[in-house]
This record gives sequence, C-alpha cells and structure tokens, in this order.
Amino acid sequence: MKQVLIINASPLFHEFLRDKLKSEGIEVETAERRDAFPKLVSSLPDLVIIAGPEIQREKVRALTEYGVIKYFTKPIKFDIFFETIGKILKAEFTLDDTHSIVDVHVNNNIIFIEIAQGLNREKLSLLKYKIAEIITKNNLMRPKVIVMFSDVEFSFVDGVNLEIVFDAIISEPRIDKRGVKILSFDPFVKSLIRGHKQYSDFEVCKDLSKIAPSLVEESSSESVTDLISAKILTADNSEEGSVHTQFYSENADDNSTGSVLRIAVVDDDPLVRKLLYATFVAINAECITFENGESFLKSAKTKPFDLVILDILMPGMTGFEALKHLREDCEGNSTTPVIIYSQVVQKESVVSALSMGAGSYLVKPQKPAVIVNKAMELLHPSAN
Repeated sequence: MKQVLIINASPLFHEFLRDKLKSEGIEVETAERRDAFPKLVSSLPDLVIIAGPEIQREKVRALTEYGVIKYFTKPIKFDIFFETIGKILKAEFTLDDTHSIVDVHVNNNIIFIEIAQGLNREKLSLLKYKIAEIITKNNLMRPKVIVMFSDVEFSFVDGVNLEIVFDAIISEPRIDKRGVKILSFDPFVKSLIRGHKQYSDFEVCKDLSKIAPSLVEESSSESVTDLISAKILTADNSEEGSVHTQFYSENADDNSTGSVLRIAVVDDDPLVRKLLYATFVAINAECITFENGESFLKSAKTKPFDLVILDILMPGMTGFEALKHLREDCEGNSTTPVIIYSQVVQKESVVSALSMGAGSYLVKPQKPAVIVNKAMELLHPSAN
C-alpha cells in the first residue's frame, strides 16, 4: 500500500487530505515539524506533503535542490493537486469534474453556504471541514445556517450530492438543526428533506427575506436588510491555513488585464456613480460612468471593459436587458466580468443574474472596500 506523510498541515487540512487519500486506498500519516524527521525515517513514505508559508516566486526554483517536485500556493486548486499526487504515486484518482461554485462565509452567528451552477462531489466534501473551521475560528455558539442554491436544477441523481451537503451540516454537533434554512426553488430539495428523518428539522423556503428575521438575534443591531445586503454571494477572506473551497482551474490564467483597469459603472443614481468613480480612480483604474443601459452599450460596442458594475432598476433599459445585450451584441465584452449592484433583494433576481452570466450580486448599499474586493476576486480569481 502506498504511504503519504503530511507535515505541518492545519488540522482541518490534513483531515480532508487524510479522508480523501484513504478513500483511494492510500495510507496516511501526519506529523508536526518537530517530529517530522523521525516519522520520515521510520515510515519511508512514497510521498511527503509539507504545508508552510508562501514564499517568493523567485525562491521556488531553489526548492528543487531539496527534491521538491511541485509547489502549490493557496488556495490550492485540488484538481491539479490530486492529479499531481496521482502521477507521483502512479495511482488514478476519481475526481468529479462537474462545474460548481461553493462559497462559505459567516455573518455574526449565521453561516451562509452558497452553491451555484452545479453540484461537485469533491468540492462539497470540503464543506464539513470549512463549517467546523468557521465555527472554531469565530467562536460561534449555536450557529445557524442558510444554504442557498442558485441556478441549480435537481433530479433524483443529485440526491447523493445533496446528502453530502446536508450530512456536512448535521455532522457538526455545535449546529442546532432547527436553525438550518434551505433556500431553493426546486421541489426536489423539499422532497428529499421530507424523505430523510435526520433532516426533518430543516426549513425549506424560496425567499431569504422571509426567513432572515428568525435568524437575526433580538439583541443584534443589524437589520434584516443589512444582513441580506452583506451576505449574498460575498466572499470570506479566510486566514492562512484554512480549508478553501476553490477547486477547479478553468480560471487559473494569471495574465493581467492591463496596466490600467477599464471599469464601467452603469447606474441611474448620480451618488452611486460619483462614489464608485472616486473609489476606482483611487486605485489607479480608469472608471467610466453611465446613467443608463443604452449609453453603456453604445460605448461597450466600440471598446472592451475589464469589469462592469451594473444596476438592475434603471429608467428605460433594465440591467437584465443590458446584460443580455452585452453578452450577445458586444463581441469584445462577451466574457467581461459583471457585478450586479442593486437594491433588489429577491432571490429570483440573484438567480436570473447569475444564469445570464453575472459573476457576482451585491445588494446596495455596500462599503467601497467590499466592491473593490469583489472586483479583484473576479479580475484575478487565481489570487483568491
């Protein structure tokens, strides 16, 4: 049996690796830095995986002198990671290649799990580690959970993957199952939960605004609107050592979009245009503002943008219509990242925007730093 020694990894990271490798018939041992050498000598593993701080790119080459075959930066893209392990151990890993977005973050005592575009078995298997990490890191007492399925249609074949999501939640003893809310438009989700006794305390609904009041603590000064605004598809900036849910590498191109970013802000509110203009100019980006979708599309047909921030409710052409024309009629902007920035909070609007190709949905109002961070995530996905 092949053997792997994991050195100096965080508990959650080595637990995930241990479970995955053991499921593939590979024996796993772990060690801290202080006792790594004795274990290395005694076990003579086929592969050693060492977790450590990120080092400068120019110094990576020097690692080859010590027999290092591959160096990964965080967040690790696990498809490439396991492919590399498989080549070294001459073992073929079974990996689900379904495209999926899984985002996990926390606001006060609520854990948000956003799942969009599909269910990926490997990515979903990270959930129980990420949930435990968030609870421990934030010292949450009796945390509540909202699971949001965006742009995903289910059938009976998805039952196993949905069970992975729900089992990850109930496996955490610090979560009260009565505080778990599932947002989905698909009747299959409610049917599956109804058929499993262990999920019977989960509440399934279609409108986040209806369940949010029951999740906000009475002592909290945060309004329901703020809660929704802060946490629809916003990212959690986890600290070093955390288990990230990033998995696939279709966006792994690290090429810059240029020395100066060209950003479009499309909003009928002059205050929003002025604020976002000042925000992006402050980071040396070129920001062009438009008060309606028609003028924006006219400009988009002549020169591409690196990023578009788009309102939904505008006089004349709506943001949805502008997004549709941007994708279909503006060749240079057919794949340009788009952030929807709107006061609309209905989940149907979030799903529609994502299905039409928007990269993120932020509900007004947001602090400028939140918008800039989201913009950088979309422009440089491999850096997050």
